[in-house]
Amino acid sequence: MNSKKLIVLGSVNIDHILNVNEFPKPGETLTGTHYKISYGGKGANQAVAAGRLGANVQFIAAVGNDDLGKNFKQQLQSDHIDTHSVAVIDQENTGVALILVNQQGENQIAIYAGANAAVTPEYLDQFADDITKADAVLMQLETPLATVEQAAKLAKQNNTQVILNPAPAQKLSDELLAHVDIITPNETEAEFLTGIKIITEQDAQQAAQLLHDKGIHTVIITLGSKGAWVSHAQNGVIVPGFRVNAVDTIGAGDTFNGMLITALLEGKDLKQAVYYAHAAGALSVTKAGAQTSVPTRKEVDDFIQSQHLSMRN
Repeated sequence: MNSKKLIVLGSVNIDHILNVNEFPKPGETLTGTHYKISYGGKGANQAVAAGRLGANVQFIAAVGNDDLGKNFKQQLQSDHIDTHSVAVIDQENTGVALILVNQQGENQIAIYAGANAAVTPEYLDQFADDITKADAVLMQLETPLATVEQAAKLAKQNNTQVILNPAPAQKLSDELLAHVDIITPNETEAEFLTGIKIITEQDAQQAAQLLHDKGIHTVIITLGSKGAWVSHAQNGVIVPGFRVNAVDTIGAGDTFNGMLITALLEGKDLKQAVYYAHAAGALSVTKAGAQTSVPTRKEVDDFIQSQHLSMRN
């Protein structure tokens, strides 16, 4: 396990997943298949990915005082995650995500915050010392925005690296963005933040520049199978991804983020870290579910080795 400390601040959700041939139109009822319940939430997914892939992780989050929430917390511990900062909230349900997956492996998601709403700035105050002593803090946008803003300010003031995965997409203040060191939007989220629809590399470069202008040093815009536009100190390049047969894309972005930060904390350079993140994300889409699809570090290393061998032959 890496000696450097990563704190993940984020959500915990119980995923209810249903496969459908195609997404329903408004007012339409479809019959689905392969219904299942699994553990998810962007924060938990990213914490699990980082923990399973070798990072030293503490998770700041909340679950409901229900059986699913208590079992979820135990499962996080089995993935080598420090959960002393995961609260159990009385008289509240653990967060819920309703997920439809179509035949192409794409997904549509609706969420209910539940206990995630209890991750308030006041709750965060209990763990301020942990953030100031950490090497990096990774956040998303499924917990109260005021908490994300407070954590970013506290981390920045104490030289803790701030990584923001701005999902689900929403408007963010310039003040928050000024405290972010690395931002990792997908194409939709980047368009939401910058107003630029990303079709070409030039579009990605323009969107990244607008985010640099907000004070963000490193911008990584994920582009699905095309890879990612990686812009550091205002110099950008496409880092290609891997082509695999997708089962579903649930949690792929979270796996990407977990591996990215793990690799950076290990001392890998930015392009190398993105390459590892692509590998982990590619492996995740070959399996169903969110946390159930997160690969082990050995699987990622073996996959990268196999790619190197195939390129030599």
